[in-house]
Amino acid sequence: MMLGFLLARAGVSVAVLEKHADFLRDFRGDTIHPSTLELMYELGLLEAFLRLPHQEMRHVDGQLGDRRLPVADLTRLPSHCRFLAIMPQWDFLNFLAAEGARYPKFTLLMRTEAKGLITTGERVTGLQAAAPDGPLDIRADLVVGADGRHSTIRAAAGFTVTQIGAPMDVLWFSLPRRESDGDPPLGRFDRGRIFIMISRGDHWQCGYVIAKGTIEQIRAQGLPAFRAAVSRLAPFIADRVAEIGDWEDVKLLTVAVDRLPRWYRDGLLCIGDAAHAMSPVGGVGINLAIQDAVAAANLLAAPLAQSRLATADLRAVQRRREWPTRVTQRLQVMIQNRVISRVLDDQKALPMPLALRLAARFPWMRRLIGRVIGLGIRPEHVRTPG
Repeated sequence: MMLGFLLARAGVSVAVLEKHADFLRDFRGDTIHPSTLELMYELGLLEAFLRLPHQEMRHVDGQLGDRRLPVADLTRLPSHCRFLAIMPQWDFLNFLAAEGARYPKFTLLMRTEAKGLITTGERVTGLQAAAPDGPLDIRADLVVGADGRHSTIRAAAGFTVTQIGAPMDVLWFSLPRRESDGDPPLGRFDRGRIFIMISRGDHWQCGYVIAKGTIEQIRAQGLPAFRAAVSRLAPFIADRVAEIGDWEDVKLLTVAVDRLPRWYRDGLLCIGDAAHAMSPVGGVGINLAIQDAVAAANLLAAPLAQSRLATADLRAVQRRREWPTRVTQRLQVMIQNRVISRVLDDQKALPMPLALRLAARFPWMRRLIGRVIGLGIRPEHVRTPG
């Protein structure tokens, strides 16, 4: 959606496909980071964007056992917004769709699902889709796969995927929030358990981290045991865990960390999770995908507008974004291996990572972690014309 908006704004004809009739789905972990908010400022959209309902997080705290620890400080970032905005992704998508609709070369096709690629020789020249009125062929100078970690486009292109792996999955659910709940830490780490709580105004978005592949064991123990485990991790919501009525209220996010060795072929480019699925560590997935979109627009708008797109232009997008992706995934894997795996192994003593020890003691470390979370590695800036 961001790439389509930026290209249409630069005068390139774009069709964005969305297979559902709306965006009203629970994406989970809906954090919009300062790097993305800075892009909205550069586009002149920040004031209107922040009028949408959202919550703001300026500090990130964690809890290790019974000890609460400061982790990240975003209040010193060199950006216009020094906070994480918590906003449903459907509001973000609707906002971008409305802004895109202002440009005559932007077309949003709802209830239109990509099914396969159209090729001429070795070059991708369009895609096949299922639309409300039947099959639809769309011819294009460039097809972009931005359809997530289970991408139809990358599968149709025959891309190989390098699996990096993750030791955990996440069970997501919601519980009512009260003003008297206060400001609990974002994450609690206890022996064998990790629990995430994100304020969404009238409710808590909760993430219960489990060792990968153990969902059936947890279900076999029964819903009362699961509710009791949640109550132990967050005692102040114990009177509300009965709101988890059945297992349908608990959604499993199967965590994957992977990337494509090659993101492109002639006439085709993958970005976001279709090119590199991210761990939920740091909540950076959506923001890294948006960085890909901005870099792609910066590098491809002129070649597309002038009908001179070459494979070398697509290669340039991967070269621009591959290093930040690799560094971010390496940091995520390090945290997975050194912290999350050890916490989930309830046979081991609860570790105190060096970074947390430093963050608890030194403000500069909290600011450094805040910068990595908030702005990421080599953030992009809008270079396309309006």
